[in-house]
Amino acid sequence: MSKQSGRGRVVGLPAWDRCAVMGVVNVTPDSFSDGGRWFDTTAAVKHGLALVAEGADLVDVGGESTRPGATRVDEAEELKRVIPVVRGLAAEGVTVSVDTMRASVAAQSLAAGAALVNDVSGGLADPAMIPVVAEAGAPFVVMHWRGFLEGGNVRGVYADVVTEVIDELHARVEAVLAGGVSPDRIVVDPGLGFSKDAEHDLVLLAHLDRLLALGHPVLVAASRKRFLGRVLASAPEAAPPPARERDAATAAVSALAAHAGAWAVRVHEVRATADAVRVARAVEGAREADNSAEGDR
Repeated sequence: MSKQSGRGRVVGLPAWDRCAVMGVVNVTPDSFSDGGRWFDTTAAVKHGLALVAEGADLVDVGGESTRPGATRVDEAEELKRVIPVVRGLAAEGVTVSVDTMRASVAAQSLAAGAALVNDVSGGLADPAMIPVVAEAGAPFVVMHWRGFLEGGNVRGVYADVVTEVIDELHARVEAVLAGGVSPDRIVVDPGLGFSKDAEHDLVLLAHLDRLLALGHPVLVAASRKRFLGRVLASAPEAAPPPARERDAATAAVSALAAHAGAWAVRVHEVRATADAVRVARAVEGAREADNSAEGDR
């Protein structure tokens, strides 16, 4: 992993000297967080531009909800939702990521100007995904995934969640490499909330250093997720606050992830996280300067 302030560089994307901020645009009617708000193409493009104005470095566009129990949309509908938004944002100079499990959507999004493919299945949902990404030479996010969030996959069972997630991610990365994707274009994501309970998510966040040891930049996608709701609930039995009331907690995770060396954080509300990662970088810079001064004494 080439170094960029210790957190890695992804070839094919801009180089940031701090943890990058990935803003989320859900072009869906049923996202757990903001379903329906940006379903119209014009509204979605406008929202993506607003996220950039608030400090997003790149924008992740998705046309299919991956919340537990969500019904998959068909290919034609996903393309209809995603491609005009990708094209519109790319035309404005935005660095666009496409959030999809379908190779056809990835291919057409890349042709429309997307710079990154973010596949929550890491190429498992569609066997054609890895060849498409490899042929395009695109950066690729490989997330830890144990299948669609339905039935027994909603709550995963782990003896040692950190070790198992790292081992399964390592195996998936090896498959992606064998499929022709360049190692300097791979990002790994621990898949917070995917087949994991709140305790699993928190332990993974506590051990991001072990994820970084895989040798690839790490994306942390904690925004508004269920585990934050459980943390914020007033009592173990109390109802968690709704998704859109978890943004301050999301910014806290962003600061912690940035401090730990994450390459990027994926968030719905950008401004607070953009501030958080910049503060984390300033503290990091102060530490580096102090260590350098110590070495000169």
